[in-house]
Amino acid sequence: MYSTTQTFTTMKKNNITLGEFIIDKQTEFQYSSGELSKLINSIRLAAKVVNYEVNKAGLVDILGASDNINIQGEQQQKLDVYANEVFMQALINREIVCGIASEEDDHYITIKGKNNDHNNKYVVLMDPLDGSSNIDVNVSVGTIFSIYRRISPEGTPVQEIDFLQKGSQQVAAGYVVYGTSTMLVYTTGHGVNGFTLNPAIGTFYLSHPNMEYPKDGTIYSINEGNYIHFPQGVKDYLKYCQKEEGDRPYTSRYIGSLVSDFHRNMIKGGIYIYPTSTKAPKGKLRLLYEANPMAFLAEQAKGAATDGYQRILDIQPTALHQRVPFFCGSKNMVAKAGEFMKLYPQDSSY
Repeated sequence: MYSTTQTFTTMKKNNITLGEFIIDKQTEFQYSSGELSKLINSIRLAAKVVNYEVNKAGLVDILGASDNINIQGEQQQKLDVYANEVFMQALINREIVCGIASEEDDHYITIKGKNNDHNNKYVVLMDPLDGSSNIDVNVSVGTIFSIYRRISPEGTPVQEIDFLQKGSQQVAAGYVVYGTSTMLVYTTGHGVNGFTLNPAIGTFYLSHPNMEYPKDGTIYSINEGNYIHFPQGVKDYLKYCQKEEGDRPYTSRYIGSLVSDFHRNMIKGGIYIYPTSTKAPKGKLRLLYEANPMAFLAEQAKGAATDGYQRILDIQPTALHQRVPFFCGSKNMVAKAGEFMKLYPQDSSY
């Protein structure tokens, strides 16, 4: 059995820290002036704080619902509120972004720089605690973040157009999964890398370099309890997944936390589906806070992400809290699902 010291020595010898990795890769950024590196470091710090709180959730009064209802009409969990505050403050205090939009808030916020100006270059969109309905039953939850370079003139307050950019314009995106181990996974458009937190010393180490989806997989992740409400194309694809032929039937695995389902499928190969339904005609996942960052990660990991008809990253957002259907995972599985969807053409504008 390894002692803490032995474990730390082994990790230090074989892996680099997230901080070292960021510095080493800084030249890959199109606009290498240090702000993006500091921004990701802020997210790293906030993730460690939230991780600490998540891991003692059963010991303090932070489980259960709060008294707040968010813009989605959903009752916020206490940890939703806490995580939102932690990430907000970590980004605001560093004075390195010009604006933040959160799934938990009605509107974006404008942030001034160190000189009380509006010269910062980046905006952040985030889902502070994805899968929060799983908190009370000790199932993995996560944080999702997306980073864009502003398009409004520097020196002026950030505008809504800075947040309503296509996903293809993202300069970085990632997620943190708080599970049996805590991992931060992110991309800046040069592949996907995962870092695992050593809780003994509070440091993230590169543990999963160059993460990639297998082209094919044997897992499909969808809430089959809503089967009766799904479009016919989705129903037909599920029948295909369940048919005994070749490497099928596939295995059904659904956690109900996008980060957790995505993370498993990227490692093992699979597809995640949250389609439209008669209960959610436009889908349920948010384009800006969930679909776009995960689609960027998926494509950088040689996977694919669509709304069933078109590439997620090509959708032009029209509202901060816009919803979309989401098909994401191993490239061949997403393509096959698309074949079934295209048999039933429909309006795919959101």
